[in-house]
Amino acid sequence: MKTLLTAALLSVAVISAPANAQTAQPADRPAATAGPAASDAKMMLKGNWRASKLMGLDVYNEANEKLGDVNEIILDKNGKVSAVVIGVGGFLGMGEHDIAVSMDKLKFVEEPVRTSSTAPATTRDSTTGAATAPAGTATSTSPARTADANDWVPDHAVMSGTKDQLKAMPQFKYSDYN
Repeated sequence: MKTLLTAALLSVAVISAPANAQTAQPADRPAATAGPAASDAKMMLKGNWRASKLMGLDVYNEANEKLGDVNEIILDKNGKVSAVVIGVGGFLGMGEHDIAVSMDKLKFVEEPVRTSSTAPATTRDSTTGAATAPAGTATSTSPARTADANDWVPDHAVMSGTKDQLKAMPQFKYSDYN
């Protein structure tokens, strides 16, 4: 009986294997590829960022004063970024003032924030524009990245204004309950 059951299972597996291998891929999904094509896809996406990694990203002004951090990214129905919600002020999430700004108000910077006041000014490159650091700021707070690093996230964002100016902006509400 055991032998008969084993033989039956083996024959079903042998017969169904070619049928499973010939299952057509749905037209809305591209066929999975391995090897060079997969690495080409990664190269095509190099320089892009993961939205999940932008959450919590620190936002500074041109004077390298921390304004807040990214709390949310709002997308339209087509997947385009409509707004970025930034939490300003507060302590450990308490008393934070959420504001919504358009994506073009932010400059994403890949170099670490400059904090020391001992060296001459330097220029930072960003993906949405270039910002020049104020005079007297040049020492970074974290190790330098390699030029070809693709860690899917910028170091921080830069936005014009002061913390008080951002707190004076209308508060963004997700609903009438917050």
